[in-house]
Amino acid sequence: MILRSSSYRLAHADESLLESEDMRGVRMLLEITKTQQVLDAEAVDSTIIIFGGVNVVERSVAQKNLAQSEAAAADDPLNRSLQDQLRRSRTQLGFSRYYEAAREFTRLVAQDQQKGLHSHVVVTGGGPGIMEAANRGAFDAGGRSIGLSIKLPGEPEPNPYITPELCFQFNYFALRKFHFVMRSAAAVLFPGGFGTLDELFEVLTLRQTAIKSPMPVILFGKEFWSRLIDFDYLAECGLIRDEHRNLFQFAETAQEAWNLIQAFDADACDASAPTSSSMAA
Repeated sequence: MILRSSSYRLAHADESLLESEDMRGVRMLLEITKTQQVLDAEAVDSTIIIFGGVNVVERSVAQKNLAQSEAAAADDPLNRSLQDQLRRSRTQLGFSRYYEAAREFTRLVAQDQQKGLHSHVVVTGGGPGIMEAANRGAFDAGGRSIGLSIKLPGEPEPNPYITPELCFQFNYFALRKFHFVMRSAAAVLFPGGFGTLDELFEVLTLRQTAIKSPMPVILFGKEFWSRLIDFDYLAECGLIRDEHRNLFQFAETAQEAWNLIQAFDADACDASAPTSSSMAA
C-alpha cells in the first residue's frame, strides 16, 4: 500500500499534482521551456510570423460553400439569415485570393531559405484558413514551418502541412504569444478577425514601446486594412504619434511582401557591417 500511495509517487510523475491549480506556475514554466528546447535543438532562431483569419479558405472550397449558400437561399428567399450567409459566401470567395497569396508568400520564403539566402522559418498558429495556407506554402517548397497550436474547446486538429517536429500545443495564450514574438524577424498579417487584430496590436505595441527591436510589420491588402482601421484618425486625435504610422507597411502581392522583408534584412546587414574606418581603428 505504501508503494501504491500517491504520496510516495515522485512529484514530477504525479499527474494529479501537476494538473492542480497550485502548479499553474510550474505548467507555465514547462510550456515555455519545452518549446524553447525543441526550437533550439532544431536550430530555429529567426521566424516570420503569419497571422490571418481561420475562415479564409482556398478558392475551390469557397466556390463549394457559395454554391451551397445559393441553393439554400433559393429554396427560402425570405429567410434573412440565409441571405446574409449568401452575402458572406460571396465575400469569402473574393477573400480566397488571400489564401493563395499567403501560400505563395511562404513558398517564396521557404524556397530562398533552402538556397541558404536566409535563416527565417515561417510560424503560424497551426490552424485552418490563412494559417493552413502559410504552412502549406512552405510544405510546397519542401521547407520547414512551425505551428503554435492552442488547446481550445472545439478547435480542429493542427493543419497537416506543419513540420511534425515543429508542431506544438499550448494551454496558455500568453506563452504562445511569447514564442510567436521572441524570435520574430518580421510579421505579415492577412485579413482576419479578433485573433488577428489581437496579434496585430500586440506586435505594434511592442514596436511602439521599443520592447521589440525593429522589424517589418506588413499588412496584406491595403483596401481591407484601411477600411477596417483608420490609422490616420488615430494620429489626428493625438492617440498615436505621426511616426507610429511608419511601424507598418502595406503589400498587395506575395512577391512585394517578400521584397519588403528582404530589403529590410539587407539594410540591417549593411548597418551592422564594419566600415573601413572602424576596421582601420
